Amino acid sequence: MKKNTSLLFVFVIIAVAAVAQTKKSKSNSSKPNIIYILADDLGIGNVSCYGADNYQTPNIDKLAKEGMMFNHAYTAPLCGPSRALIMTGRYAFRTGAMNQDRTPLMKDEVMLPKFLKPAGYTTSMIGKWGQLPSGPAAFEFDDFMHFKGSGVYYNKKKKDDGTEKAEIYTVNGKDMPLKEKEYMPDLMHDHLMDFINKNQQNPFYIYYSMSHVHAKIQPTPDSDPNSQDLFADNIRYMDKLVGKLVRALDSMDLRKNTLIIFFGDNGTANESAEKSTVAGKQLSGKKGSMLECGSLVPMIANWPKFVPAGKVTNQLIDASDFFPTLAEITGAKLPENKIMDGVSFAPQLLGKKGKERTWIFTELGNKWYVRDDKYKLNREGELFDMSNSPFEEKIITPDTKDAAAIEARNRLQKILENLNPAGGFMDDGNGSGRHAKKDKKTE
Repeated sequence: MKKNTSLLFVFVIIAVAAVAQTKKSKSNSSKPNIIYILADDLGIGNVSCYGADNYQTPNIDKLAKEGMMFNHAYTAPLCGPSRALIMTGRYAFRTGAMNQDRTPLMKDEVMLPKFLKPAGYTTSMIGKWGQLPSGPAAFEFDDFMHFKGSGVYYNKKKKDDGTEKAEIYTVNGKDMPLKEKEYMPDLMHDHLMDFINKNQQNPFYIYYSMSHVHAKIQPTPDSDPNSQDLFADNIRYMDKLVGKLVRALDSMDLRKNTLIIFFGDNGTANESAEKSTVAGKQLSGKKGSMLECGSLVPMIANWPKFVPAGKVTNQLIDASDFFPTLAEITGAKLPENKIMDGVSFAPQLLGKKGKERTWIFTELGNKWYVRDDKYKLNREGELFDMSNSPFEEKIITPDTKDAAAIEARNRLQKILENLNPAGGFMDDGNGSGRHAKKDKKTE
């Protein structure tokens, strides 16, 4: 009898554990997977659903058609400061990341993985990390594959002085040489799919920081040997990788519970900006510029059955908004000892009414501005009429008698005074945001 009682006790324990595990699995499965795709140097003039004249992105367009497209999404206009803003949800004057060399000051900052773990998430970082401090492990990513610098495609790249350097990437702490004929974007995609395969039973967050389409532009595996437009080839290949990812999620029955966010880290780079027109018109600004299209970037959100399909919104989005938005969607708790600058747009993603931003703030180097849906005011006190953006920014004279312009100046000036960017970290470089220590091209 005692033996039977013991067996019964064991069975009860097993049954209770099984029920607990089932509840845990159901709880985890109710949370969406999140894949945050960050394209490099891709502006609105490079994405066909935004009206690009010279480039076609059918897979990205399909994400937009089946999800939500944002016409007014802004970030810092240069790689490092933009990524710091995205990953911390805090403005550069708080973190110190207002130029490419100041991001190491972020060692005391926290990033999304730290807050997603208690919410049940496994996290991965794949791709470009070079402009951020330390490494992904230091910011509590569970898995990572990253490379330093930018525009890594093949195993050797010519530097500006004509010499070549071998490319090294790191997988979970182990340095790996990029081998002959290996294509970094394909290796990144393979690592991405391997991580998803291993972690599909529980919610995951992936920060997928693409190589495309940062210079120096090189032929893709699909490029014709006589291609006359390698930049267009690279956009097509990037779009192809996005399509492969989406189809894989479909085949694994993960797509319906996966939130995909596609975002650009800044505007189109110099060498390609001139050709990146929309509706036959030149855009105002490019990468590194404080004009509109230095910071205005493509943004798409796709989550079947949750994000309304075919919706195009003019809602203002600031890159600092991703942190609180993803925290709200996942049930993660926001930092209690940090000032968070973002505003969650989670309700709008779900087709509900929520608190909308009325302005965005952009900072780079020793420059900044605040912008609402009609006007922009910069550090120098210049007010711009943005009614014809992204093609034109009309400066408004200080002696204007226009009542709306006067009201806008006063309102935007109060926002800047409340933010007080001059009271935080200040740029110690040449003011361009590119480098603090010396004047050289940014990576």
